[in-house]
Amino acid sequence: MASNRRYLPVFVGIIAVFGITVLNLRPGGQTPAPGPVASFSSGQAPAEGAASRSAQAGTAPVAAVPDTLPGSLEGTRPPGDWNRVDDAGHLLPTPDLRGLFEYYLAALGEESLDQLVARIRQALQALPEPARSEARQLLGDYLDYKLAVGELEARTGAGADMATAENALASIRDLRRKYLGEVAADAFFAREEAVDRYQAARREILARDDLTDAQRIARLQAAEAALPESLRRAREESRKFIDYETQLRALQADPDANQAAINRLRETTFGAEVAERLARVEAAQADWDRRWSDYRADLARLDAAGLAGPEQKDAVQRLRDRYFSDQEQIRVQALDSIQ
Repeated sequence: MASNRRYLPVFVGIIAVFGITVLNLRPGGQTPAPGPVASFSSGQAPAEGAASRSAQAGTAPVAAVPDTLPGSLEGTRPPGDWNRVDDAGHLLPTPDLRGLFEYYLAALGEESLDQLVARIRQALQALPEPARSEARQLLGDYLDYKLAVGELEARTGAGADMATAENALASIRDLRRKYLGEVAADAFFAREEAVDRYQAARREILARDDLTDAQRIARLQAAEAALPESLRRAREESRKFIDYETQLRALQADPDANQAAINRLRETTFGAEVAERLARVEAAQADWDRRWSDYRADLARLDAAGLAGPEQKDAVQRLRDRYFSDQEQIRVQALDSIQ
């Protein structure tokens, strides 16, 4: 667990350095759970059901937009370039438009669905007509789709076998086109479906026992070559970082290695500009590791002191204030909760 906590922030940092999204292509060939972010769970969906969501999104907001953003969205901003229209003013569905929907819907639970729909409708006011009305209708269709996927997941269950999961993925693809239409479904989900096809091809290739190693490698390479270029680049960068992490750990364990060797590894792997930024990310992570270790040691001593509840709470807060910024304390609270 400690190892994962150690390297995850560095991985996030390198993704920020490259400015890419590394999709989890699951090199082990595991079948992903259908639509992990593409549905409402039964606890999230309002009782009136899917049919009313399309109508609600296409009419006046039923909830006021709060003055402040949900806590999870503070300091962030929605995707740009979502408001694309053609020469006649009609809406052009794009991945960024879906990103706008999901940006606000990700805060479900902090605010009601009605409030989040109102936020999205407020953003859609930036569109001219007829694109604005088309976007509102598409939002309603998207909400209906998510509810339908939630119902499908409830029927499928979390412990589904591979064949059932494959069938569920096919059903989800059909639901996308049923609710959104071919154009919007392709615009919103082309990347995910490309990954699905790659994973299915990979599983089929790995399961065959009539292929030589050379044939299997060639077919796997062909399957990967069919991915969109952006996904291939992301996958290559992901592999590059994994290789770098392996070599970095080996250098750090070598008593004869020095900082110059680590600097050379960064530069030969990523280039001078990225290596410089990565060095800052790793330095920040090392600083975090040191403070986290000291904080946990002090916290253990505090726990052993047997203070009363209110005194303990105040003492823990003073410890957090000593070691971490206000923003870092959000992470600290989450980590403390799983210790």
